Order: sequence, then C-alpha cells, then structure tokens
Amino acid sequence: MEVRTHKLASERLLGKPVKVGPPEAEVVLETTEDMAVDEYGLVHGGFTFGLADYAAMLAVNEPTVVLGKAEVRFLKPVKVGEKLMARARILENLGGGVGDGTSPQRKKVVRGEVFNEKGEKVFEGIFHCYVLEKHVLEKD
Repeated sequence: MEVRTHKLASERLLGKPVKVGPPEAEVVLETTEDMAVDEYGLVHGGFTFGLADYAAMLAVNEPTVVLGKAEVRFLKPVKVGEKLMARARILENLGGGVGDGTSPQRKKVVRGEVFNEKGEKVFEGIFHCYVLEKHVLEKD
C-alpha cells in the first residue's frame, strides 16, 4: 500500500489511509473538538468533505491528481467523537482532451461515501479527478 499522492496530508485533519488504490481506497478519521462549530458538537461539513476527497485522491493514487469538481450530499450530521470511514472507488477512466494538461485515461470519476461508526451513510458524492502531466503548482 504505497501512498503516491498527497503525501503530506494530515491524518488528524483528513484521516488515516487504511486502503490505497487504484481503484479504491478507505480512510478513517477520528473527529475532535477542534472540528466543532457549536456547543452541540456539530462537526463542520468541510471535514467530512475533506475526508471523502482525500479518499478519492487515494483511490486514483497518482502524484499529480487534483479535484476538478464534486457533486455531493450531506445525509446526516456528524458529532465530535464519532469515527468516520470514507470509501472511494473509481467508476470511470476517461481520456483527456487536446491541450487540457491531461493525457489519455487521465480523467477519473470517483464515487465517495462516508459512514459513521454505526454504519450509517453520512455523506456521498461524485468526484471528478484529473491526473495532470505535472504538479498543478509547478511552473513551466
């Protein structure tokens, strides 16, 4: 299980990989007080999204993978102290277009889901990932 992308990702903020792709990945995240947005202990949705996005990146597991767009749904609230599990799987490998910075088979459509420790789905989404020819921040 070699992680080839997002190597500096914080396990505290984005989760710990337990399975790395391709074509699928799993990541677990322990939610903490730092993630709460109110006195009820509601975890900010950005952490749930980040967990699912990280799992999608690890399902592709290419050094230059980036997220282009996502269509997501939050299904249940998450409370501080809950342990979450994200699962992501590549659904489609699509070719790149001329001049878009990708090569053939470099567009990936990935399904991501997040479950709480009771096995209830709290989040689902489709992630449109792109494997670029070079790092997105690398200059010409």
